Amino acid sequence: AQDRTLWPPTSLSFAFSTAAQQRSTGDDCGPEDPPDEPRHLLNENSLELKATKLEEQVRVLTERYQRALTDSENVRRRTQKFVEDAKIFGIQSFCRDLVEVADILEKTTESTTGGEHDDPTLTLKKICEGLSLIESKLQSIFVKHGLQKMNPIGGKYDPYDHEIVCHVPAEEMQPGTVALVTLDGYKLHGRTIRHAHVGVAVESHE
Repeated sequence: AQDRTLWPPTSLSFAFSTAAQQRSTGDDCGPEDPPDEPRHLLNENSLELKATKLEEQVRVLTERYQRALTDSENVRRRTQKFVEDAKIFGIQSFCRDLVEVADILEKTTESTTGGEHDDPTLTLKKICEGLSLIESKLQSIFVKHGLQKMNPIGGKYDPYDHEIVCHVPAEEMQPGTVALVTLDGYKLHGRTIRHAHVGVAVESHE
């Protein structure tokens, strides 16, 4: 009788022990454990979306870079064309004015090529008048374009504007001043483009 009362508790204890062992080893996957596949799919979709955005940004930046290169090349070509035209046609106005001088010179030459019986005095007078007109026209053209002839006589010698070719005795002039000019000097907009050849006064030693 004592043996029959001990059997059921032993069977129940074995059943509980088997269930606990199954839960500890992970054999029983209950509804409280979420599956891993949806999480992996979410991560892949997020990476694909980021990759698509990055590709779009790269495409936009590449297009902007190519447009900037094209614009830069167009600006370079236009600038080069402008510089070339400036070199070629920069003196167009000056040349157009010089043509008028050529016309005066041609008319003067034609008026002095007469017959053998022309009065030499009259011919010489025409030549002088023509040359005087040419000089006046040239000087007006020079002034118009910023080219100015120096007038250094009586002024102090300046090595930046003058080139000494001789010395002359300082009679009524201060030593170191320009006494004569053998070749006119010119300035273009204030910059010396040709030095005046001058004679400078110096003290005479008797």
